[in-house]
Amino acid sequence: MSWLTLLAMAALVFISRYIFLEPKLPIRLGPKILHFLHYTGPAVLTAIWAPIVFHQNGELNLEINNPYFIAAIVATILAITTRNVLISTVFSMALFFMIK
Repeated sequence: MSWLTLLAMAALVFISRYIFLEPKLPIRLGPKILHFLHYTGPAVLTAIWAPIVFHQNGELNLEINNPYFIAAIVATILAITTRNVLISTVFSMALFFMIK
């Protein structure tokens, strides 16, 4: 049963990607849908980082001494000011490990 589920999910993912990537298929997305798809990256990334930053040990942690919160604030400020992903990542991770 689990192999069948795994194969079905793999087929679903492959087919959904193949439809939009195959240039011979006559499916084209409109400009409104393409504009709407620009928001999927930030939405997915927010869904990944928000629980890590604000939810530890099964409860909501909004305190200022939360090392995840401090490192996220520093990463945000560095990303806005430097526009360099490597600098933002390295310095915010270093700060996080120094605090924790």
